[in-house]
Amino acid sequence: MAALRHDGKWACEIIALQNEDGTWGEMFHALSVPAKRYPLTTEQALRRLWVLGYAIEDEPIRKAVDYMKACLRGERKVDDYAEKGFDWPWFQRFMLSTWVRIFEPENELAGSFARQWGEIIEKAFERGAYDKEAYIAAFVAQFSPGRGKRIPEFHNFYALNLLPGVLTARTESLLLDSILSWPGGIYYIYEKTLADLPEVFASKATSHYLNALEILARYGSAVEKLGFTVDWINAHRDENGQWDLGAKASDGVYFPLSDSWRRVEDRKADCTEQINRLLRRISHTWTN
Repeated sequence: MAALRHDGKWACEIIALQNEDGTWGEMFHALSVPAKRYPLTTEQALRRLWVLGYAIEDEPIRKAVDYMKACLRGERKVDDYAEKGFDWPWFQRFMLSTWVRIFEPENELAGSFARQWGEIIEKAFERGAYDKEAYIAAFVAQFSPGRGKRIPEFHNFYALNLLPGVLTARTESLLLDSILSWPGGIYYIYEKTLADLPEVFASKATSHYLNALEILARYGSAVEKLGFTVDWINAHRDENGQWDLGAKASDGVYFPLSDSWRRVEDRKADCTEQINRLLRRISHTWTN
């Protein structure tokens, strides 16, 4: 098993489906678990390749990022449906900037949007705790959403992957406190309160919980804020120093990494690789 194997079954299947322009399928947006009866979306492909260890140095990612940057510059168009509730051009910029910044943190196009978002979060926590009215006012002042358009919360995959490196230490600390205590967890990733540990360790829920922690591990406050999860994770090592999240953790997004989980040894190796990576990231602030 090689957790970050670039010639493995899963990566090869995804890369074979990539369009010449760097996208996948006919739609860009959709972070739901891929289903065989529906075409793969670009976001689903990017997330899976990211989990498998692909980075900007790899051609499939570089092609996709070049496409997204062209969309941000207005040179290309995102072929996608428009969700009526949001200001859709703004939302496209939101998700494109997030994905570009995930793979290319220093990119100025995405960084400019991230700093705008950061200014909103600074205002939202200016008084020492989350102030929803201040958040809404700051969002409207910054982005001028159209009449009747929904203002998104920031407890979601996009916002939290945009913000590392743009907030003051004080605001970042307050933000992570808010995320950990939020009843809905991190939208698109884990739907329960992150301060409450999953009841069953060997489960798909724990796999998703750990992925939510991996997002928070991008912040400098992670060492302080996520210490309680490290103790819990380490308490579930087996006698060989490995972890096992169980067969049901295989969801086609976070697992498997190996070509197959028919052997329990491969499943344990995958789980151990992912969890060790998370623990390293919590202990040492990371940017990519």
